[in-house]
Amino acid sequence: MIDHAHDLVSVHDATERLLSAVGKMDNAAVREPSRLPGWSRGHVLAHLARNADALVNVLEGRPMYADASVRDADIERDAPRPLEVQLTDLGESAARFQDTGAAPADWSRTVELRNGVTDVAARVPFRRWVEVELHHVDLGIGYELEDLPADFVARETDFLAERFAGHPDVPPTRLTDGTRAWRTGREADGPEVTVTGSPADLLGWLAGRRAGTGLSVAGGTLPALPPL
Repeated sequence: MIDHAHDLVSVHDATERLLSAVGKMDNAAVREPSRLPGWSRGHVLAHLARNADALVNVLEGRPMYADASVRDADIERDAPRPLEVQLTDLGESAARFQDTGAAPADWSRTVELRNGVTDVAARVPFRRWVEVELHHVDLGIGYELEDLPADFVARETDFLAERFAGHPDVPPTRLTDGTRAWRTGREADGPEVTVTGSPADLLGWLAGRRAGTGLSVAGGTLPALPPL
């Protein structure tokens, strides 16, 4: 069962970790490349701030973004800002998201995200948690997939395995970290491939953050996953 109140607390805690880490950077570090192709760390920070406001829009019944071009333009506009401005914006936008999440609401309602994707409102805090945790890793400032909370790793692995389930371009695949197991890919009576690895390596591969070199594969080669 989705517990939006628990996830809002988790978002707050993850944001505090992020703000503390980013606060140790300087202006030169903000301009340096992130781990995301074509994006500086400033791009990542700008995206995180604008994503918080976009999810406020979602929860309040407005379009998440006016359109894709506006989203991209806002990130490009805000990416070059100095660290102090980035920090202030990131903290204030995060606070707006928390305030919206604390307001009385029907959390069972359906909301619309980008590109016509819909979800229940109660899952929006978890989606924000994903943004904060994975983009903290993307900054490349010492926070790694191995540092992510274990419950977050398990839930995001669940989410991504479900996302690729039934995908025609992904062979029937069993994933396991030696304790838990997931199924993903095309429907079949049994898996064609079994992929085994640490929780961090499995999540990194599913989320497009690692190439999968730390994983072992039985029954074939490591499947090529479509972009998220």
